[in-house]
Amino acid sequence: MGVACSARADEAHFTASEVTVNGHRHAYQVFVPHGWSADRAWPVVLFLHGSGERGSDNEAQLNAGLPPWLKAHGADFPAVVVVPQAPDDTVWSGEVERAAMAALEQSIKTWHGDRSRLYLTGLSMGGYGAWQLAVDHPGMFAAAVVICGGVQSLDDMPELKVYGAPAGAGAFDWVAQRVQPMPVWIFHGAADDQVPTEESRAMDKALLKVGDPVRYTEYPGVGHGSWLRAYDEPELWPWMFSQRVNVLR
Repeated sequence: MGVACSARADEAHFTASEVTVNGHRHAYQVFVPHGWSADRAWPVVLFLHGSGERGSDNEAQLNAGLPPWLKAHGADFPAVVVVPQAPDDTVWSGEVERAAMAALEQSIKTWHGDRSRLYLTGLSMGGYGAWQLAVDHPGMFAAAVVICGGVQSLDDMPELKVYGAPAGAGAFDWVAQRVQPMPVWIFHGAADDQVPTEESRAMDKALLKVGDPVRYTEYPGVGHGSWLRAYDEPELWPWMFSQRVNVLR
């Protein structure tokens, strides 16, 4: 049974919303799980899309990654999912990052999110964004899943990087120090021709060095679209939802 785009609260569906940051409107979508009720607190996943889904229609970000997986398999998915959209020619930093966090905060309040079970995931440009948000908001997320992302800028997209990190190999150690002890599962295709696989290999090594509970999965022969296999991993969601952070009540 797929996800119904329905207004019925007892069916899994996507619903549109928006926040205003610095006087600018930022639209986003929320996946509301089957059987949602205000009688309990819900895990909340923040999903950051890639560069191909940027825009202002509040629809394109549903076309790749976790949202299509939810449409096909999400009838029993046990969490709220927040899906912001980055405007054209932006990355997940600055005002766009603040808008994503504002969408998350608004969704926690609206959909009764559990602050001990907030999770972060992104692919490609959104994988870079996941590292950025983890660096900028240490201790907030119970776990992160980073797919074909990176830290250092790309030759054809120099604006795509983790901001604040030093240049060169030290960038990975800098990120690792700031995101640990958050559990992370990294995925990458060994044949990725858009984001170098070495970006994820280096982050895995840096996290291991600081003792972070990191998992790394590399798919031989798989190109940039490694999210197709990653989100379908049978161990992924049980692993993610088993993680919690200590929240002061």
